[in-house]
Amino acid sequence: MSYCRQEGKDRIIFVTKEDHEAPSNAELIADDPHDPYEEHGLILPNGDINWNCPCLGGMASGPCGTQFKEAFSCFHYSKEEVKGSECIDHFRNMQECMQRYPELYPQEEDNEIPKQPEDNSASDSTESPALSPQTDSVPLSSPTDSQTAS
Repeated sequence: MSYCRQEGKDRIIFVTKEDHEAPSNAELIADDPHDPYEEHGLILPNGDINWNCPCLGGMASGPCGTQFKEAFSCFHYSKEEVKGSECIDHFRNMQECMQRYPELYPQEEDNEIPKQPEDNSASDSTESPALSPQTDSVPLSSPTDSQTAS
């Protein structure tokens, strides 16, 4: 016997093996591409930006939503040869806004695992360690690296 149960926002439907074996009698209706209430991707059929797209992760709302929309719109509608090159000020404004709300917009380095204290005597280079030619996946260690590891 099939039945349905509501748990919070979720609806759970239990069906029997017989229910699954019977062919579906559901009728599929073709999507209307001009239905204003239909879910679309980031870009609507008319070329406009869908600010309700879940792919934006809520960036279009919130304390920096206006700055995000200005920057994203500028980039989307940009006709410059280097797309978005005229939008730098809009992106700078968005970044400044986001920095005022670090609890809502954490910086990338805030999400990373805390780093080990750096040894300034190791090297002045800011490049990543070279790969070993034998494995192409294991970084070569310098004498100072092996000394600090022990």
